[in-house]
Amino acid sequence: MSAPVQVPQAPSRQVVHRTRGQSRGAVTRLMSPGDLGEVLKPFVFLDLLDSGDDRFPNFGLHPHSGLATLTYVAEGSISYEDTNGATGILRAGGVEWMRAGKGVWHSGGAGDPGRTRGFQLWVALPPHLELGGSESLYQGAADIPQVGPARVLLGRYDGAASAIEAPSSINYLAVSLKAGETWRYDPPQDHSVLWVGLGKGTVEASSEPLDHGEIVVFEAGADPVEFKALTDTEFVIGSAVRHPHDLVLGYYSVHTSAEALQAGEARIEEIRDTLVAKGRL
Repeated sequence: MSAPVQVPQAPSRQVVHRTRGQSRGAVTRLMSPGDLGEVLKPFVFLDLLDSGDDRFPNFGLHPHSGLATLTYVAEGSISYEDTNGATGILRAGGVEWMRAGKGVWHSGGAGDPGRTRGFQLWVALPPHLELGGSESLYQGAADIPQVGPARVLLGRYDGAASAIEAPSSINYLAVSLKAGETWRYDPPQDHSVLWVGLGKGTVEASSEPLDHGEIVVFEAGADPVEFKALTDTEFVIGSAVRHPHDLVLGYYSVHTSAEALQAGEARIEEIRDTLVAKGRL
């Protein structure tokens, strides 16, 4: 009798770092530009949002420059406002994209009553965009393309593309799996940066259980990662070509040079003066 054929397993990227970050109320800071942001740039900041049994708190108008923010609502809703003139409510499955460029102010806070869960991500911009104009885009759940269990929040995956114009070669997906389901992510070959943030449940990847509330960093490379849900699970996954520029930091800003940061902060102050004159600050 011939021996059974051994089917080789596809290589898988290994976990090299994991953390639960620091929690303060409804917000858990999983990544900042001064820590994991240096490892995972262009991804430089990630907050896990979860109001629990309470209504989501209000965050007043605050500025950004040199970066883009992407807020994804997995459950519940948040309110939003920005100095490009947009206001409204973002509900479950929706996305807020804010490319700050040279400078913008925005706010977020309580939407409808009840629990709100989601993530806010910051993306560092390349030099040709960091002092450009600001833009905002608000998408409902129906506007976001889906491939199997993955919703394409930014970039493109398996033939589906986000309507948001990504500032560089980036994928950012929201994935939902039922217990026992599997899903494999094959990143573009030049996406050496790869991480996941767990918003709900437990999933196994690279022979390790990854739990709710963690951000998990995978080794640099081009290999895929296969996920198996141990419980009903929701997570976001990011992959990208590494941002080749320095991170020069302000309090709400990330630029590629001190000169660019100075220009961005000057524009932020101009907008602030206008908001003060209108009685908004």
